[in-house]
Amino acid sequence: MKTQFLVAFLGAAVLVAGCHSTLEGRSRAGVPWVKDSLESKYERPPEQVFAAAREVLKFNGALVKESTLLGGTNAVRVLEGKVNTRSVWVSVEPVDAKVTSVAVEVRTKGGGKDTDLMAELSKQIALQLVR
Repeated sequence: MKTQFLVAFLGAAVLVAGCHSTLEGRSRAGVPWVKDSLESKYERPPEQVFAAAREVLKFNGALVKESTLLGGTNAVRVLEGKVNTRSVWVSVEPVDAKVTSVAVEVRTKGGGKDTDLMAELSKQIALQLVR
């Protein structure tokens, strides 16, 4: 009886835990069924938006890595950083000649989302672009 309970418990734990894909395209342990990114669009060139996102990450925590993902005609630039104990990814992608898309993803150590920090960083990027 105890063995059946243990097997059932472990099976449920495997179903709840899983992997999620980051904005960088890597898989990490975490809760996969939650909305974990916030997307915004700005009428600014990608270089200006990328610089604003970099400054926001440096101001709030630490910039860990910058990378460029080549796909199609547009290159997607991704920043990875740490804010407090949270892992942060910011993706900057040109939509057309005038519009740039920014996606912010924040995860806790356990793989959960942090909606408040995600919204705060997105707002700070927008305010950085106004300056």
